[in-house]
Amino acid sequence: MKSGYQLRNITTRTVYADGTNVTDGPAVSTTFPLGLYREDYEWIAHASDASYLDVHNGRFCVTPEYPSGIYCYFTTVDANHNSAYPYVVGPTFYGNKTGGTATISESTTQYTLANADFNLSKLNVKVYPNPAQEFIAIQSDMIEDNLKVTLIDELGKVIQTNEILQGSTLCIMDLTTVYNGIYFVRIANAKDNKTFKIIVNK
Repeated sequence: MKSGYQLRNITTRTVYADGTNVTDGPAVSTTFPLGLYREDYEWIAHASDASYLDVHNGRFCVTPEYPSGIYCYFTTVDANHNSAYPYVVGPTFYGNKTGGTATISESTTQYTLANADFNLSKLNVKVYPNPAQEFIAIQSDMIEDNLKVTLIDELGKVIQTNEILQGSTLCIMDLTTVYNGIYFVRIANAKDNKTFKIIVNK
């Protein structure tokens, strides 16, 4: 399944693709490149290609549980396995959206990258599969800054680098040319880093 959304050809952020006014964002620049804001995207219909999803990033699917079909939402990735816009369900929905409210009785602490108390130890990161053979996937919570991902061998040599880009949740590292052994995956931002041990066993 592929997202039908693509980047617009714009230099200013004043309206959505349908012309609806938005609070003006910063002009497109190297500091604020296309892809950082919702208004940077537009949905393009691909009526002749069933692999593209609709404007809600969904489609009808037949499943064992629903042999007559049911509408399903998808989260998609691009050709490099990075999360593709709109990343999560919404902001538009198929049919009539209903909802309610919930009450949490215990005390909670909310951590975001804008919170001075936030550090990478509080970021939910998964590295899988482990042991690995052909690839590893590094998945995190939604982030506000790029995270550098480095694969390091037991001697401290950097084998490969990648990034989890701002607004994304995933990156993939290809292990087809990596020998069997113990390696370390280091996730880092400008202030902090977190390391995971993995085993490559082909």
